[in-house]
Amino acid sequence: MSSPVCLPSISKELLADLTIAHQLADLADVLTSEKFQTLGLKIETKPDLTPVTEVDRGVERILRDHLLSALPDDAVIGEEFPNTGNSNRSWVIDPIDGTKNYVRGVPVWATLIALLIDGEPVIGVVSAPALNRRWWAAKSGGAFVGSVDHSGFIGKQIKVSKVTNLSDASLSISDLGTDPTSKYAAGFGALTNQVWRTRGYGDFWQHCLVAEGAIDLAAEPQVALWDLAPLAIIVEEAGGRFSGLNAVRGPDQGTALSSNGALHEAALKAINA
Repeated sequence: MSSPVCLPSISKELLADLTIAHQLADLADVLTSEKFQTLGLKIETKPDLTPVTEVDRGVERILRDHLLSALPDDAVIGEEFPNTGNSNRSWVIDPIDGTKNYVRGVPVWATLIALLIDGEPVIGVVSAPALNRRWWAAKSGGAFVGSVDHSGFIGKQIKVSKVTNLSDASLSISDLGTDPTSKYAAGFGALTNQVWRTRGYGDFWQHCLVAEGAIDLAAEPQVALWDLAPLAIIVEEAGGRFSGLNAVRGPDQGTALSSNGALHEAALKAINA
């Protein structure tokens, strides 16, 4: 049985932007998949001691070129190159979220693409070709997941879980707070003691699992806008909540907590106690 075609009930303008976001993801998937698990991959270390590959830069360059051609007036914010443009419409790109996984041959990595209008995410696409999964959302149009083989608008709508007690909740933390100097180490420890189950799915995947209802909470103590921009709208359009660990809504707080909504306040209280 084939998956249904999911065309969100959104404006023609927003649908056009979502179409472009899918096109960008298609372009990225070709290059990232081609280079994954190949010998001789060029890897450098950035000033923040995180790895960057020739593929990270190559993908971002291709996506920037495509946006410049299709939407020359839009601004672009990316992980690997300086910001360009001056517009209330900003595309946010993480060419490979999970670069450490990518270089080690672990299939949990993705290209993250979002459109922000006046700082608010209105389009989000996360494409993980090694997992054959793509998640997407548009403002007021719902959140969806499909396969990379059927990219575009073929998939199913997703919803967060209905778990209401921390004692029944499944939590993922990207950094388990083992660094005793971390501001949130004690808080993460307290939260893990209150939930049913804790795992470290990490990066984009944990927030997508929240959106799908597979887990109930995901937290990150240090993260950038491009790591989160599409995830925020995907989680919210699936019925959840997305904020910084400071409780401020949005993907630009430098930290992150995604949840099914019902558990959000209790999780924040535990983390910040």
